[in-house]
Amino acid sequence: MPHPTQKRTKSSKKRRASHFALKKIKLIKCPKCGKPRLPHHACEFCGTYKNKQIITIKVKKKTAKQKAQDRKEQAKVKEAAKKTKK
Repeated sequence: MPHPTQKRTKSSKKRRASHFALKKIKLIKCPKCGKPRLPHHACEFCGTYKNKQIITIKVKKKTAKQKAQDRKEQAKVKEAAKKTKK
């Protein structure tokens, strides 16, 4: 180990920093909902682990803006369906 007053060389610095790299997160597909999740963890979307319901997931309530958007989208779908029937 170098003395505190000695300069740390470039190669020594890079060798020390070689372990600082980030590792890729390995994800697997949830067998129930198909969304990516960490292995050996319960799915945060459906709450299952090893095909058993472990966590009950609360459904988020929609805001007034989201409800208005949904109504607009449904109206567009209905209009498109009427046009195709004619």
